[in-house]
Amino acid sequence: MQRGISAGSLVKEQLAAQLKEAVFSGRLQPGERVVESHWAAVFGVAQASVREAINLLIAEGFVEKAGGRSARVTRYTTEQVGCIYQIRGALEGLAAQLAAQTAADLSPMELALARMEAAAPGNDVREMVQSDLDFHLALAAASGNAVLMEALQRLLRPLFGFVLLRMMETQETALHWQPDLPRHRRIIELIRESDPLVARQYVEHCVNRFADSAHRVWWPDTRKKKQ
Repeated sequence: MQRGISAGSLVKEQLAAQLKEAVFSGRLQPGERVVESHWAAVFGVAQASVREAINLLIAEGFVEKAGGRSARVTRYTTEQVGCIYQIRGALEGLAAQLAAQTAADLSPMELALARMEAAAPGNDVREMVQSDLDFHLALAAASGNAVLMEALQRLLRPLFGFVLLRMMETQETALHWQPDLPRHRRIIELIRESDPLVARQYVEHCVNRFADSAHRVWWPDTRKKKQ
């Protein structure tokens, strides 16, 4: 049994952390299968425990599994990311509109933004990505629409899991987020001003900017070919 896996505590959470580190260290590559029997042998635990850990990573977006296929480390193509951001812009724009219409509580968005602002100077990449995800999930919650919230959770969790993996792979720093922090602040301000259509349009604009920024950093050669 590897050091760090304790039978006296929540084994699946420890296993999930170990698997996550395997991804960050390159032992598990994007798109690679996460074989339960292999990792059960590596960690010296039951295969069922590894399966539970994988389910935790699926919920966090680091692993994907569809149609009865084997679990794999999350991987998106440039085209898939583009499609995701198109849908994301429309859904988050609607969330902002609904939040403005109902004068929703925006304190969870404020808290997430404060964590982002603290993470950037210290180059805490993991905290930055998690806080950014929390900001956008809080925006979804502010809509008050349960169906919209569920749709955005399904879209955003795997995407932000991939974001973190890509940042680790490209060695991108948390400082990359700093130019976008005022845009997050402006989203909150526009929702508070209770102008639903303006809030919606601005969020859609911001998501498009976020998409351009992601492509510029992660796939610079692809962008050059398109220009």
